[in-house]
Amino acid sequence: MSDLATELAKLGLTADLEAIAAFEEDLYAQNAVMNLTRVPREEAWLRHILDSLLIAEFIPKGAAVLDIGTGPGFPAWPLALARPDVQVTALDSSGKMLGFLRRHPLTNLTALQQRAEELLLADVFDVVTGRALAPLAIQLELSTRPCRKGGIVLPMRTPNDLPEIERLASVLGLELEVVHRRTLPVIDAERVFPVYRKKKNTPSGYPRPWAKMRERTF
Repeated sequence: MSDLATELAKLGLTADLEAIAAFEEDLYAQNAVMNLTRVPREEAWLRHILDSLLIAEFIPKGAAVLDIGTGPGFPAWPLALARPDVQVTALDSSGKMLGFLRRHPLTNLTALQQRAEELLLADVFDVVTGRALAPLAIQLELSTRPCRKGGIVLPMRTPNDLPEIERLASVLGLELEVVHRRTLPVIDAERVFPVYRKKKNTPSGYPRPWAKMRERTF
């Protein structure tokens, strides 16, 4: 965990390393029978924990954050641990994934089982994010409605999405403010974090049913 502590310090963050170690231990114990992750255990501190926290600096103090498609809790759990000032809701359709996450409760973390396109919450969250979640167009469509007007949609993406990042904003009432780029150390993997400000109410009919989203982007 010393490498993780060093990298967290570079991000201006601290976190309970014992809690992280217990989370990781349990993740791989349960993974043997539940298929929660494909990341090798020796890389978990980097590809799961640190990768999840690269967005921490872009989240306003005291924000209400929604993590769509959290899986076993990324980025929701590390973010809630390292940023106790924020309230994080971890959304996933899989009871198996959320069952694991609930084994590691935090006072500022709520697990919610629901398909994102069926989520009834609208204009609630200051920040809506998601990691490894569908093509960018689908992620934006799923993220816009739960984001409050004036809040931000903050997808966790890779350089492959750069050509699409600016093109996809306007239909949903979003405005691209900035694109942050960060490098995940050790493996030198570039991450891209576009910040979309919600300027207008989400158009009626969005998000569309999953089949429609997959069939054609907006």
